[in-house]
Amino acid sequence: MSDSRIDQGYPYHSLKAEETTERLNSSREGLSDEEAKKRLEKYGENKLPEQNKTNILELIIKQFKDFLVLILVIAAIVAWISGSMIDVYVIIGVILVNASIGFTQEYRAEKAVQALKSMIKQEAVAIRNGESKVVESVKLVPGDIIELDEGKSIPADARIIEKKNLQVEESSLTGESVPVDKETEPLDEETSLPDRKNMIFKGTYVARGTCKAVVTATGEHTELGKIAESLHEVEEQESNFRKKTAQLAKIMAGIAVSTALAVFIIGYVFRDFSFDDILLVTIASLVSAIPEGLPAVLSVVLAIGANRMAKQNAIIREFTATESAGSLNVIISDKTGTITKSMLTVKKIMLPDESEFEVSGSGYTEEGEISRDEEKINPGDNPLLDQMLLIAAYCNDASVEQPEDKEDPEVSGDPTELALLVLSLKAGIKDVEEFGQAEKLDDLPFNSEQKFRASLLKSSGDKRQMLFMGAPEKMLELSKSINTKDGPEDLDEQNKKAIKEKIQKLSSQAMRVIAGAYKAAGDDKEAVDAEDAEGLTFAGLYGIIDPARPEVAAAIEECKSAGIRVIMATGDHKETATAIATKVGIIEEGAEGSEDCPVALEESELDVDDEKFREYTDCTNVFARVSPETKLRIAKTLQQKDILIGMTGDGVNDAPALKVADVGIAMGKRGTDVARDASQIVLSDDNFASIVNAIRQGRIVFRNVRLASYFLITTNFASALTLISAMVVGFTYPLLPTQILWINLVTDGIMDISLATEPDHGDMMKEKPLKKSEPILNKQIIPYLLIIVPVMVILALLVFDHYIGQGVEKARTGVFLVVAMSQVFNAFNMRSLTRSVFSIGFFRNKWLILAFVASILLQIAAIKLPFIQHIFHFRDIAWVDIAVITALSGLVFVFGELYKLIRNMVKN
Repeated sequence: MSDSRIDQGYPYHSLKAEETTERLNSSREGLSDEEAKKRLEKYGENKLPEQNKTNILELIIKQFKDFLVLILVIAAIVAWISGSMIDVYVIIGVILVNASIGFTQEYRAEKAVQALKSMIKQEAVAIRNGESKVVESVKLVPGDIIELDEGKSIPADARIIEKKNLQVEESSLTGESVPVDKETEPLDEETSLPDRKNMIFKGTYVARGTCKAVVTATGEHTELGKIAESLHEVEEQESNFRKKTAQLAKIMAGIAVSTALAVFIIGYVFRDFSFDDILLVTIASLVSAIPEGLPAVLSVVLAIGANRMAKQNAIIREFTATESAGSLNVIISDKTGTITKSMLTVKKIMLPDESEFEVSGSGYTEEGEISRDEEKINPGDNPLLDQMLLIAAYCNDASVEQPEDKEDPEVSGDPTELALLVLSLKAGIKDVEEFGQAEKLDDLPFNSEQKFRASLLKSSGDKRQMLFMGAPEKMLELSKSINTKDGPEDLDEQNKKAIKEKIQKLSSQAMRVIAGAYKAAGDDKEAVDAEDAEGLTFAGLYGIIDPARPEVAAAIEECKSAGIRVIMATGDHKETATAIATKVGIIEEGAEGSEDCPVALEESELDVDDEKFREYTDCTNVFARVSPETKLRIAKTLQQKDILIGMTGDGVNDAPALKVADVGIAMGKRGTDVARDASQIVLSDDNFASIVNAIRQGRIVFRNVRLASYFLITTNFASALTLISAMVVGFTYPLLPTQILWINLVTDGIMDISLATEPDHGDMMKEKPLKKSEPILNKQIIPYLLIIVPVMVILALLVFDHYIGQGVEKARTGVFLVVAMSQVFNAFNMRSLTRSVFSIGFFRNKWLILAFVASILLQIAAIKLPFIQHIFHFRDIAWVDIAVITALSGLVFVFGELYKLIRNMVKN
């Protein structure tokens, strides 16, 4: 059997089924194992190209593509030229530590995403050697005959050759929100992808029915593979955080170079230092102004945030997305499974006699009961209700099983039929002998053209009846009577009007409405078909809802208080979307909107020019029946402002929007691999509340980055200014480069990393989002530069002057101690720029307290232990002097607290 004619891009939908198998050099008996093996070698495995597959070398190189790292490299080169090899080794160590932290975090995130992918079972049933057998999906080849039934994932693109009541859920590929009926007849060659009803596609799944199909394309040649490949063409946005840190690095570099030049000019031109001496001082100044520990601090802050997010079900794939999540201004979220549970549940039952029943419980568990006016109703209490429960129990092809070793039940079947089956389980209808002994003789699956399904039931006494369930309008059309306590009565116009009002009432409550009906059958009736659906007795209505996740309303309220706008973009109907959006708080209760600013819009209403579209995106928060292309247009329109956009998605067709968004958020459970690969964050629980938790942690990350940066700037600026001031007033340089490096890496390094662990102060979600262009450094730092830096410099000069008579090395030791201790105390100022450390909890950051103690002990060790004294040219200082210098250094904390007190008094 030769496969030389196989073309995986051929329009097989235009061929007859027999022509397709012939062109693929196959038959209905399938391929032989030998032929399948040959084709596998020729065409490769049936898997998608992985756009973001972890490449260890690339991940390592990525860690060094940072402007701050470049500054450190330059500093190391300068130190090497001047012979300061200790400086060189320490700086290289900082670079490697920073790279290790970043690499470890991103590698772990990729592994977590890969673990999510591996949870999905990848098997298929193929006919090989004339027999059906289970094979790995990746081993499928063009020409394979595959067999599929309800609930099965479609493993490759294929041409249908046989089918029975086949419907396929293609929303992940085409955006179509309802299952598509499939057929076998050939179509025009120009038929668009969504209308190729004789084809099935990789990444979708069978919603109902069964089929046989011949594989026409695998791997990258599938429609799914083409979209995955096309993501190369979508320009990935540089993360906002990388832009901000690059800007910060340039500012730091400017400060470092400026102070170093100032020192060189003052020393060489005005103080007549020799070139060798002034070069050493210049290096000291450069080292003092460069925040060597900042790259490591940034990595630690991001890693802490990412780990906190992971514990709250948000896996960070792109390291810097940790911070970007905290800066989001708008979240564009889908509805099903994210805001709602994606578990249809019957909440109401309405009978023709005006009776109305409530159903408690949600999901697929049997917990819940039926009640009327808060009184529980049991089977047998109401014959009309029993008929509806009988239809729910037997007019479906779903199943629910509760394994002993699992918390959640195992389910299969159509979501609507599952909801009805669970209703019957809650009621316990099958536990009643009269109903439990019934036997289903035949089944007619749902069909979107006929809009109903049916079952033939034989109950006690060999009484037979046909049960029907479907669209309420269709059931009304097929019914001639209604069920009443006195038996069936004619269905007149008044009854129809009353039932239609009930349908409208349920629909307005975000419920999907399904009607039940029945019809007596003869004793010899053995099968049910579509022609039997006439002269039915209308039994009532089921109100079914995909309930909102209980935690979502609070999460959206938290978004509002945080100034974050939430937009729902869904493929569902406007009425359903509006009702759910109102329930969770996206739309205010009673909001009516206006012509220029509707509360909700559908895809058909968005065919407007860019200006009008921009107006809509400014004020409308619900977009229904929208395609992925429209979601992308919404995101791009909003991105034209100075704001950050977060986009959720799960389908293949969501991938471009996820990639373009500032933060793409993919679903971990029901999302596709392509969507996950295009995102920066993956939700392992598909829950909107997890997005809000990620935002909170992201805000903490940005605040801690800002606090650590401010701490380094104030302390490093003070060190540099101390050098300059000492030379201006006639002293020699008060610190050696190695001494400054010790302060920058040991003292600052311990304290700024402890600042990276600063917890939430309870106000993170009460502040408005930052602008997209908001820099890390802003005017908040100015008061601290004007207050803290002069205190540090004055203390250093006074101590230098006090000890200079005992030798320059002892004077430098004193300056080292006062600068180091001042910076330790300054870390407490930086825990909050506006609130007193006592109001946020002095001991709340235990890591800062430990760092405070450790840093003091290390400074004392440096000047007391002989071998460290020798390396850094220190001299011993008396214990009393150490205590006095430490106490004086605490003045920076006192002045910081005074500033906050006065600021808050003036503000209030």
